[in-house]
Amino acid sequence: MKKFRTEERATRIATLALLLLLEGIIPAMTGAAAPHSAPASLPEKYEHWLEEEVVYIITPKEKDVFLQLNTDKDRDLFIKAFWKQRDPIPLTDRNEFKEEHYRRIEYANSHFQRGTPLPGWKTDRGRIYIILGPPRNIDSFEDSSSVYPTIVWFYQGMSRYGLPDAFNVVFFKRRGTGGYELYSPVLDGPQSLLANMPVTQTDYRVAYRELLRTAPALARVSLNLIPGDPSSSGSPSMASDRLLNSLSSVPRKNVKDEYAQKLLLYKDSIEVEYSTNYIPNDHRVSISRDRSGVFFVNYLFELPPLSMDFLENRYVTRISVNGTVWGSGGNMIFQHQKDSSLQLAMDQHEKIKGRKFSFQDAFPLVEGRYRLSLLLKNEASKEFTSLEKDIVIPSASSLQLSDILLSYKKEEKPEENAKKAFRIAGTQFYPAAQNYFIPADTLAVTFQIFGLTGALRREGSARITFIKDGLEFRTEEKALAGHGTKECFIAEFPLHDFPPARYEIRVSVLDRTKKEILSKEAPFFVSPVASLPRPWINAAVLPPAGDPYYSYLLGGQLMNKNDIPGAKAYFEAAYEANPESIAYASSYGEVLFRAEEYAAVKEVLRPLLESENYGVLDLLARSHHATGEFETALGYYKDFLSHYGTSYPVLTLIGDCYYRLGEKEEALRAWEKSLELNPEQAKIRELVDSLKKK
Repeated sequence: MKKFRTEERATRIATLALLLLLEGIIPAMTGAAAPHSAPASLPEKYEHWLEEEVVYIITPKEKDVFLQLNTDKDRDLFIKAFWKQRDPIPLTDRNEFKEEHYRRIEYANSHFQRGTPLPGWKTDRGRIYIILGPPRNIDSFEDSSSVYPTIVWFYQGMSRYGLPDAFNVVFFKRRGTGGYELYSPVLDGPQSLLANMPVTQTDYRVAYRELLRTAPALARVSLNLIPGDPSSSGSPSMASDRLLNSLSSVPRKNVKDEYAQKLLLYKDSIEVEYSTNYIPNDHRVSISRDRSGVFFVNYLFELPPLSMDFLENRYVTRISVNGTVWGSGGNMIFQHQKDSSLQLAMDQHEKIKGRKFSFQDAFPLVEGRYRLSLLLKNEASKEFTSLEKDIVIPSASSLQLSDILLSYKKEEKPEENAKKAFRIAGTQFYPAAQNYFIPADTLAVTFQIFGLTGALRREGSARITFIKDGLEFRTEEKALAGHGTKECFIAEFPLHDFPPARYEIRVSVLDRTKKEILSKEAPFFVSPVASLPRPWINAAVLPPAGDPYYSYLLGGQLMNKNDIPGAKAYFEAAYEANPESIAYASSYGEVLFRAEEYAAVKEVLRPLLESENYGVLDLLARSHHATGEFETALGYYKDFLSHYGTSYPVLTLIGDCYYRLGEKEEALRAWEKSLELNPEQAKIRELVDSLKKK
C-alpha cells in the first residue's frame, strides 16, 4: 500500500528503526535474511499460494524449504503438511485453522478494498484481520469534522502469543483520503489524526490536548495502544510500536516448523502417506565400549504418546528405524535397520496411555568420524521422525574420555545372554532424553576412559564437579585404581539437596600430580516439581557381547571404507565362529577375493554349493577365472545364469573365458548378447568389431 509520508515522518521512521534495533526488536540489516521471492519457474498456483494465501502465516524456514522444492508433487505434499501442522484437532477430517484462515481472507477481500486500489487482503486492515481475526470491539470515528476517519479495533486474550492481554489497533485515513492505514503512536502521533491541525504542527502535546477536547476516547489510544500501560508517561509509547512490530509473528508463534526441513531431507526416503506426518522428538546418542572392546552407538527416540491400532482386543503397531552412517568423504559406511512389532493387551495399554514412548537400540561401529542419520516410522499412525548427529568412534588405543551419560535410574543386568542400548559393563542405564531430573532422583553419572594407560589407572583420578550459576556447587574425586580398562565409571548423587536450577557437570581426568589431562561437560536440570512422568521403553534385544554377528557387521563397515585387511580380520573371526552361516562365509569369501586370495575363496565357498546356496556361484566363477581355470569358470558362470537369469556382466566374462580358450565364435556370441543388454560397453564393442573383421 502506498504511504504518503512527510520528511519529518521519514526521520521518525529512521529513529524508531534505530531504537527497535538497539532494543533487539528487529534484526540488523546486515544480519537479516533477505525475504525470498518466488522463482520465475514457480507455477502460478503455487506462487499464488505462497505470496497471497499464506504470506502472513508461513514461517521463514517453511518458505525457504518450499522454494527449494522442484516438483509439483513435492509442493503438494508440502502444502498438505503445512496445514496439518496447524490443525488444532488432527484426529478429525476438518482442519478448523485452515477453514478459519480462508474465511478471514474472504472477509478481508469483501470488506477492506473500498477506497484503495489494493485487494482487501493486502491492505493494513486486511493483514491485521487475517493475522489476529475479528476484534473484540470496534470504535469508529468517521463522522467527525475535527478528526480524520479513524477506526479502533480492540483485542483481548492473546497473551499466549506473547502479546499484552488487552490492546488496541488503530487505522486512519491519512489527510482524510485513500484507504485506512495502520497508526503508530511514535511514527504518526495524535497530530496526524486531527483534521484541523496544521501540517507544520509536530508537537504531539498540543495535538493530544486538542484531541482530548474533541475526541477523548480516541485521545486515550493515540499515545498508547495498551490500556493500563504506564511506560509512555504521557508521551508516544515505544511499547505500542513494539507491539505493532510483533503482530506479524503471531501466526508463527506456536508452529513447530522443524517438519519442513525434515520433509525436504527425507522426502525421497519415505512413503507418500508418511511424508506430511512429521512429529518432533527428543533424542540421545551415546558412544560406549563393551567388554569385548567393540564400540557401540546407543540411541533413543523419545516421542509423544504412541498411536496404535486396535485389532482383535489388542493394541498393535510396528516401529521401523532406518539409519545411515556416512563417512567424512560422503561415502556410505553402514546401513542400520530395525523393525519392532508392538502388541499390548488392553490392561497394558491402559497403564501406558498418555505417557511418552521411548524406542532404544544400539549398533556397533568402527573407528572414525561420521554423520549419523536415523529415520523412525510408526506404521499405525503413518508418522515419522528423525535425528541427525555427528559422531566420533575413537581409536581403541588413544587416550580419550567418553561423553557423560546422565541417568535417572540404573539396574544390574549381566550381558551374558543379551545386550541392549545403554547397557554398559553389566549395568543398564536409563538416561533422560532432555537431562531433566527431580529432587527425589538419584543421578547416575557414567563415563568411560578409552586407552587408559597402566600408570594413569594406578595413580590417576577422576574429578566430578557440579557448577550452578557459574560457581562450583559440589566436587567429588575418585581414584581410577580398581577400574578395568574397558569398564565404565559410575558415580551416584542424590539430588534432594540440589536446589531446582540449571547445572553443568564437568568430569576431569587427573594424573598423579592432579593435572587435568581430559575433560567433558554436560548440562542438566533439577526441576522443582515433585515428579516427572518417565516414558515407557521399547528396547531392541541384541546378541551378547562377543557374538560373531558384531564381527560380521564391523567387517562390512571396513569393506565400505575400503580397508580390506581390517575387513578380512573381522570376517574371518565371524566365519571361524560359525562356518555354517551363509552370510559369514559369503562375506569372508568376498573379502578374500578382493585380497586376491583366490584359493582361499574356493575353499570357503565350495561347501556352500552342497547346501544349494547358489549365490556364491558368481564369486567362485570369478576366482577360477582369475587363476586361469577358464573351463571351470565357464561352468560356474553358466550355472549362475540358469539360476538367476541373464546378466550382461556375466555374459561379458563368459565371452572372455571363451576368447582365452581360443573359441572366438563362442566369445563373439556371448559378447553380442551382452551388448544387446548394455550397448554402452566401448571396449567390448571394439573386440566384437575386431573379431568380425577377422
